[in-house]
Amino acid sequence: MLGFEVTAIELLIKGIIIGVVVSAPMGPVGVLCIQRTLNKGRWYGFITGLGASLSDIIYALVTGYGMSFIFDFITNKIFYLQLLGSAMLLAFGYYTFRTNPVKSIRPASSNKGTYFHNFLTAFFVTLSNPLIIFLFIGLFARLTFVHPDIPLAEQLIGYAAIVLGAISWWFGISFFVNKVRARFNLRGIWLINRIIGIVVMVVSVLGFIFTLLGASLYC
Repeated sequence: MLGFEVTAIELLIKGIIIGVVVSAPMGPVGVLCIQRTLNKGRWYGFITGLGASLSDIIYALVTGYGMSFIFDFITNKIFYLQLLGSAMLLAFGYYTFRTNPVKSIRPASSNKGTYFHNFLTAFFVTLSNPLIIFLFIGLFARLTFVHPDIPLAEQLIGYAAIVLGAISWWFGISFFVNKVRARFNLRGIWLINRIIGIVVMVVSVLGFIFTLLGASLYC
């Protein structure tokens, strides 16, 4: 059997990792964040990321709540679920690596709009992609983020950490793009996406290895 003792610090770290991994790929909202940072300013890009973060945490709560109904199954099949989670992350990383985010670019609007409008549009763009639930399932299974032995207070810390991780990513990417705006081009978006894809694939392979090693230790 694999151990399930999870501390609040571990959940905090896992939550931040989940928040970053979910936010990092240059999908429509990622490209939108970069576009708005370049065309409207850093804070418009950051606000766009905040809108995406709100949508992400909604899907995270839906995923966690849904998985809470199958706690017994998760407990008994955690080894296989972690392998499945690693496989899903590997597929996601490969898809990210092969995707060309430049295709998501749309003509820039001359009207900046309000912060709230930028926030709201990013929220609905992200909310319109329910497939993100499968990414959360893979991450939750891989990191043992959902388990009946985790107290409610610590679960809330974990979900808050997801938001923190997502916000940290959007703050960092909008800050970076704003700093290098004079040298940033379409190739930069493509390169960021490829690096993210490689990192996710490496992490998923390490996940496979650690799961197999962990299982052998408990045999």
